[in-house]
Order: sequence, then C-alpha cells, then structure tokens
Amino acid sequence: QVHIVESGGGLVQPGGSLTLSCVASGTIFDIYAMYWYRQAPGKQREFVGAITNTNAVNYADFVRGRFTISRDSAKHTMYLQMTNLEPDDTAVYYCDARASVVGGGLPKDYWGQGTQVTVSS
Repeated sequence: QVHIVESGGGLVQPGGSLTLSCVASGTIFDIYAMYWYRQAPGKQREFVGAITNTNAVNYADFVRGRFTISRDSAKHTMYLQMTNLEPDDTAVYYCDARASVVGGGLPKDYWGQGTQVTVSS
C-alpha cells in the first residue's frame, strides 16, 4: 500500500509564495509519475502539473510560469513552488502518485487528503 501526505498549505496574500510538499510512503516499488491537482469551492478538480520518473514536467496553462514542480526521488517527495499567487489560486491542492508496490501488480493512482491554499488580503 502507498500513503500520500501533502503539506505546506496556508494563508498567503496576493503576490505571495508558498511551497507545497507531497510525500509518498509504504511498500513502494517505483513511482512513475506524480501529479498536482486542485479543487476550488464549487468547481471540479483540475490538473495543475506533473513530473515523471525521468523528471519530465508539464503544467496547466493557467500556471503561466508561476509554479515549479520538482521531486526528490530518493525521498519519494514532490514539491510545488508557487509564486505570484492570485485569489483564483485558492483551492485544496491534492497530490496523486502513480506507483507500483513491492510484490508486483500494475501501477495504481494513490491520492492524498489535500492541503488548503488560501490567497487573500
């Protein structure tokens, strides 16, 4: 089994910065990709960005160069550095790890509980 925990959320003023972390733990064999999603109140969950096990990254259009995803593979950890935050960035941010576990089996998606980011003056 794989357990996902996000952290680093909080209240920040418009124009400010935050760095989120996502840590995967458990009987992990390999993590093929990790994803950030977010869900604002009353809206559907949307893709923010992703990083693969070869460190290829891609972002949603709304990121516009403001966010950076990185990972520490040895620690099964992914980061989301967010700068120039806007009120529209207010959401619960979720981490998804596509991973396989020791003992075999096809890769599966494992989700965390999310961390709240609020951008407000």
